[in-house]
Amino acid sequence: MLKLMSWISLRLGRPAGRGVLHLIAAYFLLFAPSARRASRAYLHRVLEQRPGLRASYRHIHSFAATIHDRIYLLNDRFDLFDLRIEGEAVMLDALADGRGALLFGAHLGSFEVVRAIGRRHPQVRVALAMFPDNARRIGAALDAINPAARPDIIALGRMDAMLQVRERLLQGQFVGVLADRTPGDEATRPVPVLGAEAPLPLGPLRMAAMLRSRVIFMAGLYLGGNRYAIRFAQIADFSDCSADAREVQIDAALHRYAALIEDCCRQAPYNWFNFFDFWPARPASPCADAC
Repeated sequence: MLKLMSWISLRLGRPAGRGVLHLIAAYFLLFAPSARRASRAYLHRVLEQRPGLRASYRHIHSFAATIHDRIYLLNDRFDLFDLRIEGEAVMLDALADGRGALLFGAHLGSFEVVRAIGRRHPQVRVALAMFPDNARRIGAALDAINPAARPDIIALGRMDAMLQVRERLLQGQFVGVLADRTPGDEATRPVPVLGAEAPLPLGPLRMAAMLRSRVIFMAGLYLGGNRYAIRFAQIADFSDCSADAREVQIDAALHRYAALIEDCCRQAPYNWFNFFDFWPARPASPCADAC
């Protein structure tokens, strides 16, 4: 299917490929009830009103649109898009000091469009740290779209993962991590996001503290049509982090990361692509009936 979509999109153009997205979005709206429920629950939080089917459709269509645009972005067709970059100076400052940085993204908008910073500044090199199952899925997708676009991937969960991340940082590279969820039993901490506490993983920030790394937030927000806003903002700098202050700085950084996610959701509400219950319901109080 990816190969067919790539052929249609690259041979017939982006408008022809986008025509298929309406059918795809309608299919998932009708036949993916769990995703639809998660979408409605999230939209209720961010829009602060009960969403109708049109809002859920727009949410799913935005996800499909960013997936479709990967075909062009991974084939370096950045000329097709209207890109606005916010916080570029943060990236350039990290590049200038030669220490590299960890780039913390989320399942929010398009990661591929963030590669535009490398087009503007060819000296920027980015490796991706992800769990092996995700790495295999990404590899399969890229083989269908453009095998030459395979990124430098560090497989998390392996003994040498931390050493590989440290090596890239020492070389002045950037290492990208999607830090809003974990597939395993990694430690999490509840942090307020859109009015309720959500469990965010601690592992990425603990890795940053151990490596004494700078941490930069990244997001590529889809604004409709061919428009994207690429955003960078500093989350923390652990270069002078002492052991005594480590947990305090990690907690502050986690809240900063959550606040940046929330701000992006307010700015572009249809870019949240965690289609599951990100905010687990609190257990009922034992005295709920009596109280």
